[in-house]
Amino acid sequence: NGQRQIFHCFGCGEGGNVYSFLMKYENYTFPEAVRVLAERAGIELPQVQQSAEERQRNSLKADLLEINKEAALYFFHLLKSEKGKQGYDYLRKRGLSDETIVKFGLGYAQNYKDDLYRYLKEKGYRDETLKESGLFTYTERGVFDKFFNRVMFPIMDINNKVIGFGGRVMGEGEPKYLNSPETILFDKSRNLYGMNYAKNSRKGSLLICEGYMDVIALHQAGFSNAVASLGTAFTSRQCLLMKRYTENVYLTYDSDGAGVKAALRAIPMLKEAGLSTKVVNMKPYKDPDEFIKNLGAEAFEERIQKARNGFMFSLEILERDYDMTSPEGRTDFMKEAARKLTEFDEEIERNNYIDAVAGAYHVSSEDLRKLVGRMAVQTGLAKPVERP
Repeated sequence: NGQRQIFHCFGCGEGGNVYSFLMKYENYTFPEAVRVLAERAGIELPQVQQSAEERQRNSLKADLLEINKEAALYFFHLLKSEKGKQGYDYLRKRGLSDETIVKFGLGYAQNYKDDLYRYLKEKGYRDETLKESGLFTYTERGVFDKFFNRVMFPIMDINNKVIGFGGRVMGEGEPKYLNSPETILFDKSRNLYGMNYAKNSRKGSLLICEGYMDVIALHQAGFSNAVASLGTAFTSRQCLLMKRYTENVYLTYDSDGAGVKAALRAIPMLKEAGLSTKVVNMKPYKDPDEFIKNLGAEAFEERIQKARNGFMFSLEILERDYDMTSPEGRTDFMKEAARKLTEFDEEIERNNYIDAVAGAYHVSSEDLRKLVGRMAVQTGLAKPVERP
């Protein structure tokens, strides 16, 4: 209602003003909502008194955002030109449509080691600023682009600002994927690739992948809630970022040994952040990109519906370390499972998992509950019962 400056949804009963609308729809904090609305209305907000150092830092951030935007546009235009044919053909062979290429702003860095540098210098950018962008290497022999002969993936923050890049080498070369180094803008531990789109998904969950192509392939197939960590180990800060937008996550990591290890590392971190975690089975394929190419989106949705609870998945992997056909091996496994069950702080949650584990491994719930109690005492999480 424009006259009363309020909104109301008769379906769910939600309501409020323009600030609360943005906070709920975009998951903004109140200060973020105020800044966005002020920018849209052309209103300059009162500035908090800043030190000279803070002003200099903010000015540098603004300059670097401009440089990254120019670089992303340059890479994008190169991809669509004759010079970028190798990169464009690669993306098309990987099954990406022109619409998807445009949506993610994909580009190409030429096989010239100072191509982007010369372009940005012609635009008037100074070396003292370009040095801070992470796009170039300064040596005694000259200045060289970090990225050349690569398909380029602009990395955006949740406000659609380009903060860094990933590049996939064309042909032979190492590393296969290269990311921007840490800069004043780009902190890998605090960002997720694709979150700028996934945050607006209405699916009620997030799909966590390992790589750029997995995210892009999933979005193209209709899974607009896919994100990926940025070429580094999953972090608690990324968990907290996801917590702003959902309560439920699905791990779609590669089905190989490295993917399983990554999932096992991520599960307790996600739980610590208060996120419910399930693991999607990619087999017989390696990753979501391969899976969708071979079996399609409908089959992938079925896998999501059948995803394994994160804790139960970790026990299935744990089984591999024990001889489950022998009484000794089975007993040792149940002891380790009991130790893991002590990590649940909430009694009702712990009891529910005890029942689930007892059912899965055909043991008595009461016996397992007693074992969990003994393991809690052994690990110092509980005191032994004092008998009168």
